[in-house]
Amino acid sequence: MEAPDHELTKELDATLQARRELGTEYESALIESFLEKVEQRLDATVDRRVRRHLAEQQMSAARGGRPGRPGGEGGDSFGDRFGFGIVSMILAVPLSAIGAVNAGIEGLVVSWAGIVGVNAVHAFRDRLRSSRRPKPQSDWEE
Repeated sequence: MEAPDHELTKELDATLQARRELGTEYESALIESFLEKVEQRLDATVDRRVRRHLAEQQMSAARGGRPGRPGGEGGDSFGDRFGFGIVSMILAVPLSAIGAVNAGIEGLVVSWAGIVGVNAVHAFRDRLRSSRRPKPQSDWEE
C-alpha cells in the first residue's frame, strides 16, 4: 500500500472544519468538493501507474522480451495458474450438480472428466507450444 496522502488528509480536515462552521446546509457541496479532489488524486495516481507500466513494456520490447507477460518467456505465472485453478473449482460445483441431476453418476463423471481435461490442457499448453515451434536455424549451418 502507498503511504497516506498528507495533502488529502489536510483537505479532509479543512472540509470537516468548514462543515462545523457553515452547518449542515452546505454539507453536500462540501462533500462533493472533497470527492472531486479525491477523484483528481486517483486519476493522477492511475495515470502515473499506466505511464510506468507502458514504459516497462516498451523497455521489455526494446530488450527483445515479450511485452505484457509477467511470467517471463512462457508467460505462465503462478498467478495465472492459481487463478485458473480457482475458477475451475468454482465452476466445478454447478457443473457437478447439473451433471448429477440430469444424468446421475455418469453425468457427474463426465463433468469431472471435462474439468480435469481443461485443467490438464491449461497446465501443459506451454509444453505443447514449445514442441510445435520450429527450432531456430544457426547461421553456421547450410
